[in-house]
Amino acid sequence: MTRADLGFGVGLRSPHLRHVLDRQPAVDWFEAISENFMDSGGFRRHALDRIAERYPLVLHGVSLSIGSTDPLDLVYLDRLRRLADATRARWVSDHLCWTGVAGLNTHDLLPLPLTEEALAHVVQRVGIVQDVLERQLVLENPSSYVEFSGATMTEWEFLSRLADASGCGLLLDVNNVYVSSVNHGFDPEEYLRALPHEKVVQIHLAGHTHLGAHIVDTHDGPVADAVWELYALTVALTGPVPTLLEWDDRIPPFDELLAELAKARRYADAGVAP
Repeated sequence: MTRADLGFGVGLRSPHLRHVLDRQPAVDWFEAISENFMDSGGFRRHALDRIAERYPLVLHGVSLSIGSTDPLDLVYLDRLRRLADATRARWVSDHLCWTGVAGLNTHDLLPLPLTEEALAHVVQRVGIVQDVLERQLVLENPSSYVEFSGATMTEWEFLSRLADASGCGLLLDVNNVYVSSVNHGFDPEEYLRALPHEKVVQIHLAGHTHLGAHIVDTHDGPVADAVWELYALTVALTGPVPTLLEWDDRIPPFDELLAELAKARRYADAGVAP
């Protein structure tokens, strides 16, 4: 897959479906949560199909569980492929995580042990997923709150080697880099500089909640100043990459999303020296 410069987009959320259909706002593209539309009908699916006719669309999932030891859910993957085909999705993404084991879903994005064994396991599963989807998979770095004591590499090394060995693309969530850097005490700039920048297909920006000793990735407010600074550095390193604003709780009116997205354009234009 060739990295496309789609520009600047926002996450497509249910409260804004009617607004997007009626107003056709000045957004370059939308990202839809795969599971919200995979089995839906009625107005929600009608809205997605109409929006996909007017705007470029990508799909972003939370249930792939690429790192789990459970077998991959081939029924889920088939439904995901059909949704991607129907909406002409530019790519399909999910998270570098696991969401459950023994058939139980925690409905959380749980961190992986960053080991050689885990890396080989995920590389093998990415190959299966890409074969079933008949397209490249794009994986996002998650925010995390605990680490495994047996880790043998950093997250940025794991992601770099995963992309090289499997051919997957990377969805670089700059907010997640910052959240995890505070929670675990690493240098976020070192993380960003060490990634294979040519493998970054998409960037995420979002808000978080700082609780003093740690940060929670809540997606319920504006992007923090520290994240904007890291975003400017990221764009200086990667070049133009499709950038998306996520806002999932306490969702504001659409015009407020556009105002926050305009900041991303300004920071991308300004950049910082790499």
